[in-house]
Amino acid sequence: MDAIYDYRLPSPALRDYVRQLQIVGCSFPQSMAVLPVKPYWPRAENSLAFYPKDPEKLEYGFDGNLLSKPCSTINGQYSVVTNRHVGRDFMVFQVKFQPGALYRLTGIPSHELTNSFLDAEAVFSTEIRRVNERLSYTRHYTEMIPIVENFLVYLINRAKRKGQRPIDKVSQFILQQPSKVSLDWLADQACLSTKQFYRQFIEREGVSPKLYARIARFDESVKLKNTSPQKDWLSIALELGFYDYQHLVRDYKEFTSLTPNAFLLQEERGPERVFGIRET
Repeated sequence: MDAIYDYRLPSPALRDYVRQLQIVGCSFPQSMAVLPVKPYWPRAENSLAFYPKDPEKLEYGFDGNLLSKPCSTINGQYSVVTNRHVGRDFMVFQVKFQPGALYRLTGIPSHELTNSFLDAEAVFSTEIRRVNERLSYTRHYTEMIPIVENFLVYLINRAKRKGQRPIDKVSQFILQQPSKVSLDWLADQACLSTKQFYRQFIEREGVSPKLYARIARFDESVKLKNTSPQKDWLSIALELGFYDYQHLVRDYKEFTSLTPNAFLLQEERGPERVFGIRET
C-alpha cells in the first residue's frame, strides 16, 4: 500500500485565484476486498478536481446511490456530507479556489453549482481535455503540478477583465473569522447595501453569508478534533465560538445527518486513516 498527501500553496502568480493545491493518492492491494470510503464533510470552498487514475464515485449522504465522476470536475459549494468511494489506484489533484475566483474564471453563478458538480470538459472543452490526457501520462505526481498550474494561468489570462472585488475579500475574512459575522458590517466592508451583498454573495459563493460562515466553522471543528483528539466536544464548541454544545450538534446533524461522535466514527474509516494520516 502507498499514499500521497501533499497540500501546498500554488505559485505566487496564482494566489489571487487559488488558495491551495491538494494532491491525494491511495494505492490499495488486491487482497483488500473492501476499500475504505471517505466521508467528505462540507467545507467553505469551490474547486476544480482532476482524477488521473481510477475514477471516484460520489454518494450523497449515505443513500447508497453512487455517481461516477468524469476525469475532471468543477465542484460547487456543498452543504451536505458526500461519501467519496475511491478506486484501488486512486488520485485526485484538487485546486481549491479563493472565494469568488471560480465565478470570476467561468462566469457561472455559483448557486447553480451548489451541492453538485459539473464535468469540467463541458465548460473548458478541448483545453482541459488536453490537461487530462497529459496528467494520465505522468510518472510522478510532481510532474502534474506545472501542467495544472499552466492551465490555471491560461484561465486567469483569459478572465483578466474579472478582477477581485471587495466582496471577495470579505468572503476571505469570513473564512478566517467564521464566528464573527454581522451581515450589515460585512455589506459595509464590501461597499454594498445589505440586499446587494446578500445577492452577490450567493452568486459568487453559492450559499448565503450566514450558511457559508457556519460551514467554515463546522470544517474547523472537524479538523480541530482530528488535530486534538483528546479535546471534548464542548471544549471544541466553545473554542470555535459556538453558543454551546447543542449548537455544535445542530450543525453536525444538519451537515452530516449524524451526531459529532457518530460522524467521527465514519471519518475514522476514511482512506487516509489506513495510512495513519488525519486530515487537519
